[in-house]
Amino acid sequence: MKKSIPAQVKKALLGLMVIGLMIVFSGCAKETSQPESKTVQLGIIQIAEHPALDAARQGFLDTLAKNGYIEGKNLKVDYQNAQGDQPTLQSIANKFVQDKKDIILAIATPSAMTMAKETSEIPILITAVTDPVTAKLVNSLEKPGTNVTGTTDMNPVAKQLELIKELVPGVKAVGVVYNSSEINSEVQVKIAREAAPQLGLELKEASVTASNEISQATRSLVGKVDALYIPTDNMVIASLAAVLQVAEQNKIPVIAGESNSVEQGALATLGIDYAKLGSQTGEMALRVLKGEKPQDMPVEWQKENDIVINLKAAERMGVTVSSEIKGKASRIIE
Repeated sequence: MKKSIPAQVKKALLGLMVIGLMIVFSGCAKETSQPESKTVQLGIIQIAEHPALDAARQGFLDTLAKNGYIEGKNLKVDYQNAQGDQPTLQSIANKFVQDKKDIILAIATPSAMTMAKETSEIPILITAVTDPVTAKLVNSLEKPGTNVTGTTDMNPVAKQLELIKELVPGVKAVGVVYNSSEINSEVQVKIAREAAPQLGLELKEASVTASNEISQATRSLVGKVDALYIPTDNMVIASLAAVLQVAEQNKIPVIAGESNSVEQGALATLGIDYAKLGSQTGEMALRVLKGEKPQDMPVEWQKENDIVINLKAAERMGVTVSSEIKGKASRIIE
């Protein structure tokens, strides 16, 4: 005789079966609908190629890689260089917006300004930008209030002029060669104008608007100055060899606004390490990728400035570097 299963037991068994099926199907749904980890679409827009800006870009990418964003795996990098051409810069910015990049690195002031005019939505990380407020990229350094944040390469201009006095005893007049159409350069030269008289120095300016004018502009200062000061000017640094040629022929010491120029043959700097600056910007990009909003992230300065001296350049420019100054240097190039 067949025993019937009590109704309560049947109900319990049925409930367990339903629960079991729900677990199985929910597991399957989770497995099939779980998206692969998203590949971050990174656009990099750079005004021109020269060692400082290249170092900033590499420092940025190295920091992303150290934190798990690997190009070709979960990071797609679209690096575009305008080679100093504004229409090309505009085309790059337009394309990045059309491609709906997830995040953009804008290297140098012209790149940042062009990119920011094209989008107020895509997060833009800037680096090698001297004065983001004057460039109208942010409302303030403390609270950007826009889709832009990152790092500034504002130089300690007054301290760099002081370094000239230490390196070139008896210096009276300092020449500065710069591109008058770069906002970042105008800002630095303005600071130099204000600082020079306080240091007992006369500042003589030679401005350019095209790279083919740089050699002649430098020559126009020969016999009028005891030293040259080159700020972080993208056009002039890209053509630094033209400045150095004139300077070495006439034994005029060249003090630069950043360390890569010293590696290229300038005498010395107290200034920015662009690889470190790019890395610092990369750290900020990681925060944006985790959900922080650029408008709430203060623009950052490089935490430390280094004295870098090129002894071979000193010899070519007729400068004897004292042991006291060598002792202050964080790096000496021999």
